[in-house]
Amino acid sequence: MALPLIFSRKVADDIIQRINNLKPESQPVWGKMNVAQMLAHCCVTYEMVYERKHPAPGGFMKLILKLLVKNTVVGETPYKHNLRTAPAFLMTTEKDFNAEKARLIGYINRTQQLGEKEFDGKESLSFGKLTVNEWNNMFYKHLDHHLNQFGV
Repeated sequence: MALPLIFSRKVADDIIQRINNLKPESQPVWGKMNVAQMLAHCCVTYEMVYERKHPAPGGFMKLILKLLVKNTVVGETPYKHNLRTAPAFLMTTEKDFNAEKARLIGYINRTQQLGEKEFDGKESLSFGKLTVNEWNNMFYKHLDHHLNQFGV
């Protein structure tokens, strides 16, 4: 079953509505992050696309990521709860709920506005060139996983 297309306005708006249902006091169903940390965590995927503030993995590590992690990240199978996360995605300091919420919504809107064509064959920081479907799965599945984590 194909995942909803995050590049469509309707799906992007649905995700944004779910984000808007979060409150600073929202509690996770599982996991250790608070809601502001979760929003910051979700921003990392987009930072890797737009900000390039995270270092690219070296050749050997990129090969390992492609062989062992890529299919889990870009496939359609939902993530399991409490999976280990890459160091760049770990959130251990306090975050500002409103700032992280605004950043994430901005990234979702930017991605939707750029559209599928922008991502067709685009190079991922960790996995090399990805198809539109792989980008979609990575973006949508990660957001859906963490919004479910907080019951929205």
